[in-house]
Amino acid sequence: MYRNTKDLENFTISATDGHIGHVKDLYFDDHAWVIRYFVVDTGSWLSSRKVLISPISVDHLSLLGRSLSVGINKEQVKNSPSIDTDQPVSRQNEEQYMQHYGYPYYWAGVGTWGDGLYPYAMAQGNLAAPVERVERAERELRLEVALRIEQARHRSDDPHLRSCKAVTGYRIHACDGEIGHVAGYLVDDQTWVIHYLIVDTSNWFGGHKVLIAPDWIEGVHWTDETVAVDVSRESVKLAPLYDPDAKWSRNHDDSLHQHYRQLPKAC
Repeated sequence: MYRNTKDLENFTISATDGHIGHVKDLYFDDHAWVIRYFVVDTGSWLSSRKVLISPISVDHLSLLGRSLSVGINKEQVKNSPSIDTDQPVSRQNEEQYMQHYGYPYYWAGVGTWGDGLYPYAMAQGNLAAPVERVERAERELRLEVALRIEQARHRSDDPHLRSCKAVTGYRIHACDGEIGHVAGYLVDDQTWVIHYLIVDTSNWFGGHKVLIAPDWIEGVHWTDETVAVDVSRESVKLAPLYDPDAKWSRNHDDSLHQHYRQLPKAC
């Protein structure tokens, strides 16, 4: 089901042995358009230190309880690598984080999460069933070699992680001019893929909100705080209105994509 990321702010993160803290932000990958981390304020028990929690660890989302249950404990969080959430997260930071929790690298595969679609499939308890001791040792050795190769290949990568809060408010530039600003994000609460940016066109087209899919985004630019999209202003103006109270369905997806395919860019 699609969720507005704003609705997830201040959700309680519950570990296996108690509360960790509250969601204050989310980091997304602007290449794959997936939520990679929840930024969590731990409050008094950890001196309000901010930590990253991966969707890989999420076991359950409760809308009624406004909480996310995760399959890690408070001691693991306490001993997790220190990461300055006000600075860009490097690939080396991510490697340390993944190794601490025993997760495979999500970027070492062809899928959204490794070789798959769902983050929870990468958690330790959901990995392949145990094999005989010798076979397991051989497999672990091959995995270690593969990880070392992957580390060397990606050591200098820019992971392209963006703060949802920071990008909210970025101006949207169509191929023929400005059309509005980022007002939010709709994500799938199973895969944590961002399906749409919510665009507020209040300064151009009477104040309504529309949706833009990542497929039409050409780039997110830190320097001038803009998002470039490969559609025209007219196509955005005529797009179906976004109603946050309406239950989203496959028909909504189909009609929206059909709309943008049918209209020429005119630029």
